[in-house]
Amino acid sequence: SGHGPSDYARPEDFFSRTWVTDALAEHAGTALRRLRGDTSASPVMTLLTQFGGGKTHTLTALWHLARAGSSAAQYDGVARAGLSDFPESAVAVFVGTAWDPNSGDTPWIHIARQLAGAEGVSALGSAAGESPPGTDALHKVFRLAGRPCLILVDEALNYLNRRRKDAEHFHAFLQNLTVAAKGAERTAVVLSLPRSQVEMTDWDMGQHQKIERVVRRVSRDLIVADEGDVAEVVRRRLFSDLGEEKARMRIARAHAEWCFANRSLLPRERFLGEGSSAGKRAQDRLSERFYGCYPFHPATLSVFQRKWRGLPQYQQTRGTLAMLAQWVSRAHESSFKEEHSEPLITLGSAPLGERSFRSVALGQLGEPRLGAALDADLCGPDSHAAALDADTKGPLRNIHRRAGAAIFFESSGGQHDKVAGLSELRFALGRPDVDASSVDDAVMKLEKRAYYLRRAGESGYKIGFAPTVKKVVNDRRASLDGKERVLPRMREIVRKEFERGREGVGLSFFPPDSAAVADAPRLTLAVLDPGWEWDSGIRGRLAEWTVRRDSSPRLYPAALAWCVKKAGRDLREKTEWALAWAMARRDLESGELGGDLTREDREEIARSAKDAEEAAREEVWASYRYAVLADRGGEDGLKVLDLGVGHSGAGASLRGRVLSALRGDGLLHESVGAGYLSRKWPDAHKESGAWPLSALRKCFLDGSLTRLPDPDAVLKSRLPEFVERGEFGLASGASADGKYMRVFFRERLSAEEI
Repeated sequence: SGHGPSDYARPEDFFSRTWVTDALAEHAGTALRRLRGDTSASPVMTLLTQFGGGKTHTLTALWHLARAGSSAAQYDGVARAGLSDFPESAVAVFVGTAWDPNSGDTPWIHIARQLAGAEGVSALGSAAGESPPGTDALHKVFRLAGRPCLILVDEALNYLNRRRKDAEHFHAFLQNLTVAAKGAERTAVVLSLPRSQVEMTDWDMGQHQKIERVVRRVSRDLIVADEGDVAEVVRRRLFSDLGEEKARMRIARAHAEWCFANRSLLPRERFLGEGSSAGKRAQDRLSERFYGCYPFHPATLSVFQRKWRGLPQYQQTRGTLAMLAQWVSRAHESSFKEEHSEPLITLGSAPLGERSFRSVALGQLGEPRLGAALDADLCGPDSHAAALDADTKGPLRNIHRRAGAAIFFESSGGQHDKVAGLSELRFALGRPDVDASSVDDAVMKLEKRAYYLRRAGESGYKIGFAPTVKKVVNDRRASLDGKERVLPRMREIVRKEFERGREGVGLSFFPPDSAAVADAPRLTLAVLDPGWEWDSGIRGRLAEWTVRRDSSPRLYPAALAWCVKKAGRDLREKTEWALAWAMARRDLESGELGGDLTREDREEIARSAKDAEEAAREEVWASYRYAVLADRGGEDGLKVLDLGVGHSGAGASLRGRVLSALRGDGLLHESVGAGYLSRKWPDAHKESGAWPLSALRKCFLDGSLTRLPDPDAVLKSRLPEFVERGEFGLASGASADGKYMRVFFRERLSAEEI
């Protein structure tokens, strides 16, 4: 129509900004052969493309080449692509979006006028305004043109949408046009058809299928977007100057050397040619590839071809350029603001934190729900990657964010198995000053914390909008009330651990004051509340509680052993995790959870719920590490035993561990012998030789003698033995003259007599 930006309207400008790709060269070559008279070349070609996939660019190139004829060889890139001696042709264009239904013309009249002027319109016949012409009339138009004819049809579905009443006539015209082109020498028809069904309504789909049935009988399908030459297309559109060639070559060689040295860790199929896995040839091929993609890393460009091009809504050319334009701008800006730049633009440098870039990327991906995942895990100010990157510097600066960005691009797209392989991530992020193991470490650390990024298989990772099990469990943990849920559960776990086993000692749990602990004549383990931690305040409190019960002195202070938790939140945190995993398991079993969970997620919940409960139980052993007892010679009248970090074992009990520690320190014995009593005989009773049994019993309970788990039981079992062997006698019924009414010596004595 004679208007438009010069980059499109002027052929010199158009081809200076165009890299003639293999696909474009093939399309132009097919049309060229047909226009020259080669009847083996297809007369009708259909361009299959996604929206934004390059169909308009291809049609524009054909328009300029056919109109320029032999002079087209002067255009940049045309001769390089092997295109020469284009016959100057008559070109007719029908664009559905530009067609004005009020003009009084029909599509076939519009095309005939462009090819042969008024004579061409007359050749269609008097009924052309009402019905489509037949093949004979179209052949007349081709002959009147007096030269080869190229007919370009674009946006046909848009025209049909606006002129639905003319749909049958238009289909009939297309059918006659394709048949006429097949029967004419030096005539070619190129028709663009969208490949993406996402762009179509049901009515569009029906019309699209009708057009396909009409043209497919004589046409050849041409895929517009190809996998090669992406770097040249992008560079010509985004850069006017790539910098010094020496610098480009140096960077390319350095990266190639790194890749070749680490080739066993990288995906060969991504960057090595067939049979080129070793030797200088392979390294040279790598260097050429890095040089050809500069300033981009090859993975940055190839990911859109390898992974994203299968997306139904992805604009393969336009969408890629829209993202990369912002990408380049942000990389250029950050190299100054952050005083940090990478030698190549890698997947890790994608500015996912920029709202405008992210909206374009997620729009092309067709998954806006991923925005929350990106904020939480990768690019938000409080994201997991930001937390991990807080201390990174030098070549590893922001390595976790970079790893997450690479995972986003590599695990998104239209491929069946949406996974970013670890080898792909090493290739995308590795460089001469970054070790491959650093990439592995960053990926694994990020996955361990992330809420939306998860493992996939043995060495794959992916990010999705569905929360991972970690997110599910963290949400439940955040909802826990400390007083209502956590502390009661901590007490329950502690109680169970101390109640295991059959050791014959008393237990007193979580006394709020000294009155809650009985003054009993047998050893009692008093377990302090898990909300209390060992410190000077607790020590002072226990010093008082050991000697007094409420306001009264204790008769048996040595019969108490206080069990106190160490300082720290370990037990609380593990209890919170156990509760959170248990809640997730209950929700999964009840059906409230699980809509977006994978089989692996479900298995992880079941496994982790059990592991978290076990971890909380183990933490009781590690946390209750202090045993505090009465000690007349100790500071504050106490002796403190640090039991160290404990671990539960088969058949072991926590109170058994405490008792074993007391025995090991000589603070507890299971029984006593006659010799021990003789050595400990009080001076006050040596002259009379009589030690009152009540006084003896009290000595075991006030700290004068060694501790016994149950002094009454020990005395009732041991004294009959001492008497029978003649080591001691037992007397009762003392009189004023120092004699006894009854004396047992060297005879059998029952425990009931004690």
